Parts: sequence; C-alpha cells; structure tokens
Amino acid sequence: MAILSYYFRKSKSSTKFVRIYQHCSLFYFSSGVLGDSLTVLRSPQYVTFRDGQWPISGEKIPDLVALTMGFSIHEDLDWPGLAAGWLFQRPRANALIVVRGLDSLDFPKNISCYPLENPVPFTLDSVANTVHTLFADSTPVVLQLAPSEERLYMMGMANTVFEDLPVTLQQIRGRLSQDGSVLTSLPLVSLSRNNEADLLFLSEVQVLYDISALLQKHKHLAKDPAPDLYSLELAGLEEIVRRYGTDSPQFTDATRILTSALQKFADDVANVYANNAVVEVVTVKTFEAPLTRKSRSILESKQISNPGSPYNLAYKYDYDYAVVFNIVLWLMIVLALSVIVISYNLWNMDPGYDSIIYRMTNQKIRMD
Repeated sequence: MAILSYYFRKSKSSTKFVRIYQHCSLFYFSSGVLGDSLTVLRSPQYVTFRDGQWPISGEKIPDLVALTMGFSIHEDLDWPGLAAGWLFQRPRANALIVVRGLDSLDFPKNISCYPLENPVPFTLDSVANTVHTLFADSTPVVLQLAPSEERLYMMGMANTVFEDLPVTLQQIRGRLSQDGSVLTSLPLVSLSRNNEADLLFLSEVQVLYDISALLQKHKHLAKDPAPDLYSLELAGLEEIVRRYGTDSPQFTDATRILTSALQKFADDVANVYANNAVVEVVTVKTFEAPLTRKSRSILESKQISNPGSPYNLAYKYDYDYAVVFNIVLWLMIVLALSVIVISYNLWNMDPGYDSIIYRMTNQKIRMD
C-alpha cells in the first residue's frame, strides 16, 4: 500500500511571478527528443521572466526559486529566462509542484513554459535553510510533500495550519469518503475508486484541494513578514502511466483532472497572498540519476597547500568572505583619506585665527 508523506517545516520564503505568453503544451525538441518542462502558472508583476525557449537544468531549479524569492545564491545562474527583479519588493510565497509521469501539461496559452534538461532529483532544502536563517524571529511556513518518503515533519505555523491534513493513504481514503471530496465533485469518467493506482492519484488531487482550503481558511499567513515555501512532488500520474499507459483513457482523464487542480491551486495561492506569490510546475517523465565523475590531475604536485588535507585541497572560504573583504577594504580607504585630509588642514592652520585657544589667549594678553 502506497503512503503519502508530508514534510512541514518552519521557514520563510519569498517568491517571484512570471509573465510569458507561450503555450505550455509546446514541446521542446533537441535532436528530435521530447523534453520535460518548467511552467510558471502565477507570478507578480515585479518579477519578470523573459519570453523564450531557454532550457534550464533540473539541478538549477532550487537556485531559480531562491532568486525569485530575492535570495542570493552561491553561484551565478547563467540562465537568461529570469530578468533582474525589483530590489525593494519580493514575493510573499513560492509554491513549486513537481509532477512525475509526463513531459508537459496542457495549460492555457498565457502561461510561460521552458524546456527542462538534465532532470535530476532536487530538493528545496537550501531555500528553506535560507528562510530559516534570515527570518529566524518570525513564523514562516514550509510545506514539503514527497510520496517517496514515509515520514511526517511539522514545525511552527505548520502545526496549526496543516494539523488536519491527512497523512497516510488510509487517512486520505477516509477523507475521500467524506462530503465534498474529489470523488463527488470531479468527473472521474474512466478512473475507478477501487483501483490502487487511481486511488493514489485521486488522493494527491485531494491533497491539493485540502491545502487550498486550509490556505483560504488561514489567510493571516499572508500578513506575516516572513515568506512561505511550498514544495509538492506528485507521483500518482506516474502510477497511472505505469498501469494503463499514455494512450489509455485513464491517462487522458487523469491529466485533465490534474491540470484543472493545479490551476485552481495556483489561483487559490495567488488569492491568499494577494498576487504576491510564485507558483511553478515541473513536469518530469522520469528522473535521471545524477552522474558523478572523478578526475585526477596529471600535474599532481607533492607539495600540499593545505597541511590539514591529504588530498592537496585548497582552504575553504567562508560564504561571506567577499562581503567582509569589501567592508574592510573600503573602511581602510576611508580612514586613510580622513587622516590625510585632517593632517593637511592641521598643517596649514593659522593658530592666530583658526584656533579658539590662541584667540582667547591673545585677547587676555591684550586686556592685561
């Protein structure tokens, strides 16, 4: 029996919205190979995504999310799709949904879509850590859902906001049997509530609806100064493909239901955060295992620059090294210029006219 796992973590995040007018169902052909895609469903006006078909690597998605939220990254993102954002305004939330099992979804034409290459597994842990570090005194919300893991983690506001969210498949089945579930509100057509694969897919759709309902109920989250981060990974459609295939009516109905659910989720998130949230969708047919390559220099030197490392590794620089260096450098320059100016003025000062001490002494002498 498959189990859905949810990660709830206290964190802050800011987001950016995208506006590009392309059809998201356009396919990316590279040497005749169909590629995966990155789609931006919602974005504020002060976040600009350029119109184009620039491919982005899957391992760069966390950096892209961090930049849209106004955070700095360790390495520059060499991707022309994202323009420089407004310095004094950042999104209040970012929601990233990863859909496994297909290349793209048929979204409206006013949705921006970019090709995704090298679709390796990734997480937004680095973004969540940045939010925790920058907004440690606030109460941000981080929600992470991954079907491949079977553990529950809630912290901060997530304990109160998402305490009623079902966790296991058994709990979701109980939720599906209640009034207002997707089994009664959505046209299932060829999907069956008695099949494990169909039930897994419908349970993930139910989770999207439940998260939207909880966000509508707790609109005070948008008033918190800390940004919020939502990361969801849905694998139910992958099970549909594995059981029925991509040419089956079940797959057609599932993609139609999921597309509508994602659009509703994006609308609800944008409504709660007053159009100050970014909602992205990554569609991946299958994740590729990250490739690693070990290399050895033919000009290997016996002299070790770092005595503490037996592999002749360089010293590790702190992330704030460049910032501290610039502060010290320019402070020294300002102090040196100040000493030169003050010394020059003191050297050319006339004690009889410029100094109040000598002026008072001269007056006293004259009076005597």
